[in-house]
Amino acid sequence: MKIARVPAANEKFELTDIEIPEPGPGHVRVKVHACGVCHSDLLTVIGMMGNSFPRAPGHEIAGEVHAVGEGVRTWKVGDRVGVGWFGGCDFTCEPCRRGDFISCVNGKVPGIAYDGGYAEYMVAPAEAIARIPDDLSYVDAAPLLCAGITTFNSLRESVARPGDLVAVLGVGGLGHLGIQYAAKMGFEVAAIARGQDKEPLAKQLGAHHYIDSTAYDVADELNKLGGAQVILATVTVADAMAATIGGLKARGQLVVVGAPPEPMETPLAPLIFKSAAVQGHASGTSQDSEDTLRFSALTGVRPMTETVPLSEVQAAYDKMMSGAARFRMVLTMD
Repeated sequence: MKIARVPAANEKFELTDIEIPEPGPGHVRVKVHACGVCHSDLLTVIGMMGNSFPRAPGHEIAGEVHAVGEGVRTWKVGDRVGVGWFGGCDFTCEPCRRGDFISCVNGKVPGIAYDGGYAEYMVAPAEAIARIPDDLSYVDAAPLLCAGITTFNSLRESVARPGDLVAVLGVGGLGHLGIQYAAKMGFEVAAIARGQDKEPLAKQLGAHHYIDSTAYDVADELNKLGGAQVILATVTVADAMAATIGGLKARGQLVVVGAPPEPMETPLAPLIFKSAAVQGHASGTSQDSEDTLRFSALTGVRPMTETVPLSEVQAAYDKMMSGAARFRMVLTMD
């Protein structure tokens, strides 16, 4: 089979042939049809989380069950499935024993703990597998298994309720999905981005309001709308996140799903006086992925994608890292 691997830290991808891997007990082999190229794949390339080399990245994997290992009863050959950031857990640590599997102390991530979806076939623990609805294409499903679940799950677990004002900071790879989910969940949606050029798209995706952060004070504009119950921060710019906090209403949340390299200087007075909070949010489990995919299929939420064949993996990765790909790059194997 073909697999695109990084031979060593910070090296270019190599496309090579290896034997199709066999699923061990409790594992599933997936025939990959599509795999999203996520900014977090950088962690694999640089070895930031301690992965070994060579390693194939990829945690936005969509395909079908090709074989199952001993003891697997939930999945059968031909099932349409995906694997996201949640790539398995130990079931024995304290978070797992409390049912918080995404916080597993020894949690696995595809493309880091084992070879991910930059390949024609990959193997994952059975608990990491999520079912893909029949009416959702593999190309559309792939980005929803990371960018989708991250925004969907953070919104549904936030303090916002239908009718509340929810602001989405950023109209990019995560933000364009966050706006859609927020609108479909029944929130009043304000999109925040730099410049006026993103306003038509934000409105098309379902935003009721648009705030140009280069022309207006974001917090003031949110307060004119009554204050945001939740601000979903999808960008990776700490100053842009901090600038929104004054626009939260009482007991509101700034939910952070984008990880900036620099620390965020947080104004504390608005947090104290409004009993507001800054909340980080991990993606979610395989069941959360299924919920995301089903909600997307039912409501018409779709990612904006550009497809590239596996043979052009380096070009796809470089375009994503350069920022030239505004939304989601997807590798295809067919």
